[in-house]
Amino acid sequence: MGLPKAHRLRHRHHFNQLFRRGKRFTSPHLKLVALRHLENPKGVRAAEGIPSAGQLFPARLGISISQKVSKRAVVRNRIKRQLRAAFQQLLPVVSPGWHLALVVKPSATQCDYHQFLQELEQLLAKAEVLNGHSRRRIL
Repeated sequence: MGLPKAHRLRHRHHFNQLFRRGKRFTSPHLKLVALRHLENPKGVRAAEGIPSAGQLFPARLGISISQKVSKRAVVRNRIKRQLRAAFQQLLPVVSPGWHLALVVKPSATQCDYHQFLQELEQLLAKAEVLNGHSRRRIL
C-alpha cells in the first residue's frame, strides 16, 4: 500500500515554491526541504506563517532522485519506495500543514530501510516538523 493521496506532493508549482522558499536540512544520505503551508477557506494558499483563520493542509511529501544516484531505474524506485514507507510510518507524529521534499544523495544506494527511517526522523526533528519537535525511538 502506498502513501495516501492526500499526503503526496505532486504538482510542479508546489515543488518550485518549496525549493524557492523552503528551509534546507541535510544528513549524510538525504536532504530535506520544508515549508509550512496553510489553506484559507476561500482556497487561496498562503505560505510561511502560523495559521490564523485558515485550515492546515495535511503534511505532503515529494521525493526527488536523479540519475546521478543510479542509472538503473530499479535502484531509484526501490529507494523511493523505502522513503515513502519510512515517511508513512512517521506520519502519525508529523504536524499537519507542511510541504516536504526529500532529495536523495548518491551515497543513498548503500542504505537500507532502517537507515532511511532513522535519518528521516532526525531530519524531521531538526526541521521541527514532528509534533512536539522531539524525537521518538522507532524500533
